[in-house]
Amino acid sequence: MLYSYDVIVKGSVFMRYRYETKGTCSRLIEFTVEDGIVKDVKYTGGCGGNLQGIAKLVDGMKVEEVIEKLKGIGCGMKSTSCPDQLSKALSAVIEKKGE
Repeated sequence: MLYSYDVIVKGSVFMRYRYETKGTCSRLIEFTVEDGIVKDVKYTGGCGGNLQGIAKLVDGMKVEEVIEKLKGIGCGMKSTSCPDQLSKALSAVIEKKGE
């Protein structure tokens, strides 16, 4: 489930998103999309070091590029993963903006 809310930083308003993950150790992903660029990704739960690494790697990337790189990645015997869930969250943002 994707939720969004406004955040004010230094007088500018940004849309912040919260995505409840499914089928992974992480429970929640929070992030900002500014002019089609992914920023400030934070995972709740999951493998801390790996998820901090993913967050830093995708920071500043275009939404579509992140989706392309992370979509379909599995974890062990699972058909999804924390990176795949971020791609689903970003896809939901694109869908929501298209409504």
